[in-house]
Amino acid sequence: MGNSALKAHLETAQKTGVFQLTGKGLTEFPEDLQKLTSNLRTIDLSNNKIELLPPLIGKFSFLKSLALNNNKLTALPEELCKLKKLETLHLNGNHLRQLPAAFGQLSALKTLSLSGNQLQTVPTQLSGLRHLDVVDLSKNQIQNVPDTVGELQAIELNLNQNQISQISVQISHCPRLKVLRLEENCLELSMLPESILSDSQISLLAVEGNLFEIKKLRELEGYDKYMERFTATKKKFA
Repeated sequence: MGNSALKAHLETAQKTGVFQLTGKGLTEFPEDLQKLTSNLRTIDLSNNKIELLPPLIGKFSFLKSLALNNNKLTALPEELCKLKKLETLHLNGNHLRQLPAAFGQLSALKTLSLSGNQLQTVPTQLSGLRHLDVVDLSKNQIQNVPDTVGELQAIELNLNQNQISQISVQISHCPRLKVLRLEENCLELSMLPESILSDSQISLLAVEGNLFEIKKLRELEGYDKYMERFTATKKKFA
């Protein structure tokens, strides 16, 4: 891609606040974007070959949405955590193993997608995010869900297609969690905390494709309580 094409994209972005350059084989974050740190609200650089997000990302203080799906990122810079207005972060299909220590400072974050990375646990930093609605951690290498999950504020948590065999009972204490997706993991029925059914806010529990038959779930104590919530929610959206 030539400089003139990039220049045209930059001029458009200056007017619209949106910089979108996907599927162009970019190997690095366009340095020229730093001219627009106060203009940009949205950056989408998905489907490229970017390996590194430079520290200058921290200067985009008005950024609301950042998408870097299907790149080659192995780590994220701490500077990313300065984006106090960031509401949506899409990082599906990269090679991330962990999140920056200060990730909990992304105080406006509502939607976080990290599907198809190499995370091995549910990052503890997520528990500090007060406005988080949807967290997608599907298709990672997560084996257990730790106690810190109890402080997660998300409404929906997607853990499909991981290697989860253990879940902390604290997950039942999530104050806003309505949808919990655990399809295609390595859960035995005895490892599913019964309090998810009997004593949580969860009204949609998806557990197909684990090491037990779904009909066995219906025999658990607390299943009736879960079904009451499930049905009430269905009625609300009907």
